[in-house]
Amino acid sequence: MDLYNVEKGLDHYQSTSSLTFEQYLYYLQKEVFSSITDSTSIQTLRSLEEGIDKICWLVCKKSYLERSHPVFEYNSVYQLFRIFCLLAETETDAINSTYMIKMHGDEVAQVASHLVTSLGLQWDAADFSALAEAIGMFRFSTFLAVLESKYSGGGDLDTIALTEAIDDLYQLYIENVIKKGYLMKKGFLLPTLRSFWFVLRPGELVYYKDSQQKEPSGLIQLHTNCWADIVNNGKPDKKFILSTPEHKCIELVAEDHKGRLQWLAALQIAIQYSGEKICYQRFLANDRRSLRQAMKQEKEETKLELQHERQARIAAESQAKKLEALSKEEEARVQELEVVKQELEMLLQEEKQALRDEEIVRNLQARVLREEWEKREQLEKLQQEQEELLETEKMKRLEFQRKQQENERQLEDAELRLKQLQVEKEHLDSELRVAREKIKRTEEAQILLETQIITRQSNGNRIRRTQSYIPNVKEINFPLQVENRKITIPKTDSNTM
Repeated sequence: MDLYNVEKGLDHYQSTSSLTFEQYLYYLQKEVFSSITDSTSIQTLRSLEEGIDKICWLVCKKSYLERSHPVFEYNSVYQLFRIFCLLAETETDAINSTYMIKMHGDEVAQVASHLVTSLGLQWDAADFSALAEAIGMFRFSTFLAVLESKYSGGGDLDTIALTEAIDDLYQLYIENVIKKGYLMKKGFLLPTLRSFWFVLRPGELVYYKDSQQKEPSGLIQLHTNCWADIVNNGKPDKKFILSTPEHKCIELVAEDHKGRLQWLAALQIAIQYSGEKICYQRFLANDRRSLRQAMKQEKEETKLELQHERQARIAAESQAKKLEALSKEEEARVQELEVVKQELEMLLQEEKQALRDEEIVRNLQARVLREEWEKREQLEKLQQEQEELLETEKMKRLEFQRKQQENERQLEDAELRLKQLQVEKEHLDSELRVAREKIKRTEEAQILLETQIITRQSNGNRIRRTQSYIPNVKEINFPLQVENRKITIPKTDSNTM
């Protein structure tokens, strides 16, 4: 790591054969990295971090590389180790006084989903949630085994594809590549557009001739005085402008409108985190860790509140039971007093009832005597009323007999009148038949006369057609007279019909 004279710091610990973790951490901060200050450049900090990871890998790589069915290559395993060191957390075992480096399931899910997406596979969040719930926190060996067994394509993908996918993960988490891809860039001297491979990190935008080139064609430094915006031409376009104090306005063209929006958002992030000493992915990991700790603390506080509420409920229930026991005792006493009261009231009621019964008997005797006198008077009244009713019935019977005789006389008169009406009906029926016969004869005579008239008219017409001379008056008058004759039909009495 190009650090010298760091062994002198161990002179303070020569009296002990081993160091605790706190002593070792103090030694690293005060002796080994004492030259690091706030003015140390970000590149120096990154190189030191990479050196620490290499030393840690050198110490523990043997146990991780000796696997029964390896899928990832050596360099890929090292890259995953560095990603694990970036996202892992330190756990303290209070029983054994040891420290364990483990990775939370949410971080493993994020890395695994990126790997699966890079390999073109389908990410199953529900399946991983069940797996993470069963495992809990992931050690590096578990993390590596899960990626190789479940999220490496099951051995169907070649080594090159796996290596490229892990390289993308390494660039994303370790090299802090926010976004990469091809863009068209207008030259500084010649206003022509050329295609370059751009790699965006916090604080810098590097571009190459293609994605395989190692040496950059240019570097654009990003800081808080830079800004990126679209070309406002009034319609959706693929162009956007990156403005820096050094290069003024740099015109860039994305592949499509969606790509332009993605690059603008990524440039905003790169400019925002350009002056941070902590790398972007570590910053995001710390935010996620803080959020998990806050949620965990909130759950613990909720759990404590629930425990307090449970204890308060238990205390309230015990107090309620005591009060219930006291109330039951009071109810028992009240019931005893109620029983005594009821007995006294029953004795008092019995005495009152005896007095009432005696009074009732006296009243009954007086009422019986009074009723006997009233019944006698009623019997006398009934006897008198019966005699009056008998007399009334006799008078009604005589009246009824008189009315019956009158009705019989009227019935005989009605029968006599009915016979007279039947005789008159028969007489009228005979007159009606005679009238109908007269009408019938009259109609037949009328029909015969009309037939004769029609026959004479037809004969007269035939004669006029055959004769060429003019007929005299006498020959014309006859049919006219016959024609003008009036036929008298005897009138019939409407009453006879």
